[in-house]
Amino acid sequence: MTQPLRLVFAGTPQFAVPSLQACLRSGAQVVAAYTQPDRPAGRGQKLAASPVKSAALAANVPVEQPETLRDARERERLRAYAPDLIVVVAYGLILPKSVLTIGRLGCWNVHASLLPRWRGAAPIQRAILAGDTETGVGLMQMEAGLDTGPLLLEKRTPIAPDDSGGTLHDRLAALGADALANGLARALRGEVLVATPQSADGMTYAHKLDKAEARLDWNDSAAALARKVRAFDPWPVAEAEIRGERVRIWAAEAVAVDAQAAPGSLVATHHCDAIDIATGDGVLRIRELQRDGGRRMQARDWLNARRDKVVHDA
Repeated sequence: MTQPLRLVFAGTPQFAVPSLQACLRSGAQVVAAYTQPDRPAGRGQKLAASPVKSAALAANVPVEQPETLRDARERERLRAYAPDLIVVVAYGLILPKSVLTIGRLGCWNVHASLLPRWRGAAPIQRAILAGDTETGVGLMQMEAGLDTGPLLLEKRTPIAPDDSGGTLHDRLAALGADALANGLARALRGEVLVATPQSADGMTYAHKLDKAEARLDWNDSAAALARKVRAFDPWPVAEAEIRGERVRIWAAEAVAVDAQAAPGSLVATHHCDAIDIATGDGVLRIRELQRDGGRRMQARDWLNARRDKVVHDA
């Protein structure tokens, strides 16, 4: 009788949970889930389990949380699970070269971009910031380089004009799980997936997000600022000053008009339903924002509370 495919899953954030669930549904035997150690979270900074840990425990999958896999004892512990395959999805720890060859099928990785574009930590947000109109996921055979491995499968999706970092994250998480499920189904049938080397052209690197990037510079174009607002929702959220008040901006759109005003000027309140701010090129029309220490609100609610900010519409 053929033995089931033994699989170790390695992932940490919510993005990885649909892929873990795909592994559990695949017919493979998920013998362990590796995830980062519990970290302080929330206002109370209490230790919190990662989404992958919570999902694994709910499915009665043993959980391992090493600080590093560079420790020889941790690598031997992993080897003792005798995996045929290790699936890695946003794990957050570097896998030493010796780990990549533990299983007979090596390590597969689900990455949220159309490689080689946007290798690295923040491919979803970087694609929006750059104005890309398409993205996707790649199921990659891992090698020692960062996101350099050959592709086993790829799925594409358009980036809609109203996509935020959050909506695109959720769609790509589901798409990545679909690609992984496809790959696992083929492997379980005994098929050898053909690995296609990545193109030598078009490589870009998706640097990790920094909160300082969320600060809007009104000298930038309205189109670039609107992309920032979308990309940084739900984290770290775009920030700016409107007539001296610091606010977080959750929803905005670019309007291609000449405001004939200095960048950063409040030029119209658009019948009290939106706030128009002059930029280096065009107008940023803000529809949802948040006062410092307050809650998210529609622009009309902010304006109702700050009647001194209302100006006559152009």
